[in-house]
Amino acid sequence: MEVLFDPARNPAPGAGQGPDPVSDGTQQSFMQDVVQGSREVPVLVDFWATWCGPCKTLTPTLEKVVRSAGGRVRLVKIDIDKNKQLVAQLTQMGLPLQSVPTVVAFWQGQIADMFQGALPESEVKKFIENLLKAAGGQLPTADLLAEAKQALEEGDPQGALELFGALAQQEPENADAFAGIARCLMLLGEEEQALEVINSVPAKIAEHAEIVSVRSALELAAEGRAAREKFGEFEARLAADPNDHAARIDLAVALNAADEREKAMDQLLDAIKRDRAWNEEAARKQLLKFFEAWGFGDPASVAGRRKLSALLFR
Repeated sequence: MEVLFDPARNPAPGAGQGPDPVSDGTQQSFMQDVVQGSREVPVLVDFWATWCGPCKTLTPTLEKVVRSAGGRVRLVKIDIDKNKQLVAQLTQMGLPLQSVPTVVAFWQGQIADMFQGALPESEVKKFIENLLKAAGGQLPTADLLAEAKQALEEGDPQGALELFGALAQQEPENADAFAGIARCLMLLGEEEQALEVINSVPAKIAEHAEIVSVRSALELAAEGRAAREKFGEFEARLAADPNDHAARIDLAVALNAADEREKAMDQLLDAIKRDRAWNEEAARKQLLKFFEAWGFGDPASVAGRRKLSALLFR
């Protein structure tokens, strides 16, 4: 089988391009590097010290995330022991620099945000994302994700696969990237490889809504193929006994596999209406699985949840 997704084929775009956005700052360079520099792009100032244990964890994380931003944000590192006069001046201005690490974000010459302590990479990334959003921009990975989703919507799963792959290369714990890769592989008829991708995601994102959605879609696809072969049988059983709930649920699975979402949903709603408690609420659970697979924001899911709510709480 041809390997349609290989992270090695998708190196992170823009890597190694442009001047290094990370630099060491001093009392003399602060105005130029930080205050004036922040009029071009947001600037993070990392106040650190050689004796600070948490700094040894935070600073490399800051450097990694800032460098991955492709020049859209800069990092200036200030050793507080070598720049005591600057620290004293900034403390008089109200900055709490008595403890380190302290990270202060500047934009348009003004303090925009700050945090103290060593945050995990995901929180540092979120901090920078919020800073860029306030400055009217976003991280390159956000651009990449939007481009991948657009390619998928425009019917180009192979192109989208390459973009999602590049995103996963840059952010190995990005659930949207892995879910996108799996969805593209499904559209390309490579369900086994899609399942391998989902089964190999980092444990940290294994229960993310997007990953759960694709996992449900893969399960439904396999169930649907088997059910479609017995489509006529299910219809005949229901014609003979409208309360054959097992047949109705199987028919719904077959209809979903044929992309007849509304019809599939209506069959399950009918089963719930007839006997909600049957087989430990199997029809309701199957409908929720549909919603997971379709995505809770999908129009069919939104309409179905509204109908289900009206049915359950009438």
